[in-house]
Amino acid sequence: MNLTRSQFQRHDVSIRSELADDLPKVSADRVQLQQVILNLLMNAADAVVASSDQERLVCVRSEPYDGGGALITVQDSGVGIEPEDAKRIFEAFFTTKAEGMGMGLSICRSIVEAHGGRITATKAVPCGSVFKVILPEDGAFGAR
Repeated sequence: MNLTRSQFQRHDVSIRSELADDLPKVSADRVQLQQVILNLLMNAADAVVASSDQERLVCVRSEPYDGGGALITVQDSGVGIEPEDAKRIFEAFFTTKAEGMGMGLSICRSIVEAHGGRITATKAVPCGSVFKVILPEDGAFGAR
């Protein structure tokens, strides 16, 4: 979040964090997971800037996952994901951005799955998107 703070301020986007202290340990490549979170945050910022009607807010949460492991959620108040795009959003070269290559979310999915986890995207109510990253507890790094 520190890496994105200046860009968020420049575009008048608020970022809120609700991070749990009691997360289970997960075995992971720190740099790769930072890449995933950074990409999700930057996408969220782009989405809220594109939506001028709503409050410009991105919320990052972490909490223990019921099935064991950790759940990281990035939610924005942007334009949201269209149902027809939700099926393809993690495909390589698929993008809804005029200036995008469509690789960011595909790479995120590859990284998360290489850690034995999964990533999902849904439309938020009443607006925006919710991306969830679930990482298993210790011992599943590199599992597919």
